[in-house]
Amino acid sequence: MTNETWGSVREDLVKRVGRNNYVTWIEPLKLSGFADGVARFEVPTSFFGDWVSRNFADHIRSHMNAAGVAVERVEFAVARPGSVAAAVAAQPVPAAQTDSTAARRPAAPVVRPAPARARPVDADEVPGAPLDSRFTFDSFVVGKPNELAHAAARRVAEGGPVTFNPLFLYGGVGLGKTHLMHAIAHELQSRQPELRVLYLSAEQFMYRFVQALRERQIMDFKELFRSVDVLMVDDVQFIAGKDSTQEEFFHTFNALVDQNKQIVISADRAPGEIKDLEDRIKSRLQCGLVVDLHPTDYELRLGILQTKAEHYRTQYKGLQIADGVLEFLAHRITTNVRVLEGALTRLFAFASLVGREITLELAQDCLADILRASDRKLTIEEIQRKVAEHYNIRLSDMIGPKRLRTIARPRQIAMYLSKQLTPRSLPEIGRRFGGRDHTTIMHGVRKIEELMTMDSQLSDDIQLLRRLLQG
Repeated sequence: MTNETWGSVREDLVKRVGRNNYVTWIEPLKLSGFADGVARFEVPTSFFGDWVSRNFADHIRSHMNAAGVAVERVEFAVARPGSVAAAVAAQPVPAAQTDSTAARRPAAPVVRPAPARARPVDADEVPGAPLDSRFTFDSFVVGKPNELAHAAARRVAEGGPVTFNPLFLYGGVGLGKTHLMHAIAHELQSRQPELRVLYLSAEQFMYRFVQALRERQIMDFKELFRSVDVLMVDDVQFIAGKDSTQEEFFHTFNALVDQNKQIVISADRAPGEIKDLEDRIKSRLQCGLVVDLHPTDYELRLGILQTKAEHYRTQYKGLQIADGVLEFLAHRITTNVRVLEGALTRLFAFASLVGREITLELAQDCLADILRASDRKLTIEEIQRKVAEHYNIRLSDMIGPKRLRTIARPRQIAMYLSKQLTPRSLPEIGRRFGGRDHTTIMHGVRKIEELMTMDSQLSDDIQLLRRLLQG
């Protein structure tokens, strides 16, 4: 099999796995050989190879067979030092490259001489945030929406060679970003107590920097932050627009990467979607592994409730919970995990105080306010995100000016669903779609209504999106 054949197979795979998955997982693969029905590929890291093997190997094999190449098995191996794949994967990404294929590839392992260990630091000297003892890997419930984020966090927590830097976790409120970051820190400290692990929020980083400037201790600040072994910064979107803080964060980031120190970052959105964040910082953040924690689905919410309920059964001995209560809560409370866990906490506490079994009726009475607030109220932003995800386009393109058919049609579908599923007026919807005029929204809605009568596939897609959004 030639590289030309593999090139044509890759073009077919874009349609099968979607543009985002293709750029992240398929494009970095380098064909290294084919013999006896086995196609071999070089990958940047073992984690990368494991993930591709589990999730995309069957797609690759079937498309190769369709191209006339009899492939029985697909194998992945980490690129050897000095090989073409290793050389390509290890190339640094230019600072100005903010929205390119290379900027989104998982970084290859970097092998450098281990730096000399800095002097030990007392716990009080490190200006980090306290870790929550509840947030460990054991207490993190894994489901389809957070499977990749959990696997990547586990790999970082093993404390081995740095395989992707930084690990960037993003997602909405209450989806588990902070839990995973605390879990990484706990695990690293347990495995390697000598490591200097610093976890803090972006606001704390900014506060420490401003304080150092005011007290003329900027060199102490630089020395402290650049001498840690693992730097973890939560909610990095808060430094957007803060020019001086961004400048220092950029230099701190580069200094740690140059020393092969691990960096873990979290935010509420992808690097490229953080407004007022400098392009060079976006580029650096996209050089590692960027992982989205998706909104919870019913199965994950139920799993979280079951895990939490087991804990409470031990705490409130003898307290019974009727069948169907957890399923009811998992179906009704869909906002985020914090609200879900808070509701169960209140329910067990209330039932304990009044000495009653937890029944469906008790849950409805005790949690009436939470259930009312959690009634499904779709936002235009949710619709945009779900449609963009379904059609594998960027959220920024959804509200941007591009008129390519592959972007314009999903945009019109999102406009149609916004009109159907929210009480917003046409001018309001137009403002959420990049400031478009209400007549543009009206045209988009009418166009989709017209196409649905002629295109059964489009009609099916919209029905599916309705169920996903209203479920």
